[in-house]
Amino acid sequence: MHAHGVKINADAATSVVKYVCEDPQAVTGTDQRDHIVNAKEGHNLLELAMGRDINIEHACGGVCACSTCHVYIEEGMDLLSESTEAEEDRVEEAPDVRRNSRLACQCEILKPGKIVVRVPAWNRNAVKEVPH
Repeated sequence: MHAHGVKINADAATSVVKYVCEDPQAVTGTDQRDHIVNAKEGHNLLELAMGRDINIEHACGGVCACSTCHVYIEEGMDLLSESTEAEEDRVEEAPDVRRNSRLACQCEILKPGKIVVRVPAWNRNAVKEVPH
């Protein structure tokens, strides 16, 4: 097939999100620390993680009503939607808040590029509580 005849896939990923899980057993049930996820604009970091079985805690269901999906954006902050006042109020309730603290449910990918998200070890989810 010739290059000029190739159609661009509108669903093609434009961003790469690397999730670094400090306690992978807690959020993925595996020992894999780093997870690379292809994404595109419009995805938020919580939904993207959940869709790849990276179970970031989200007690409120991802509606910015708690601080359980607190993550650190280590790279690509400028590719994400800006923090709102509501998000900043919630982040203040989270443990170990840093300058790069965000709520995963509020981080929408706006521009293509590379994003690195650190999921802190204190972020626990129901993976351990799933009935066997």
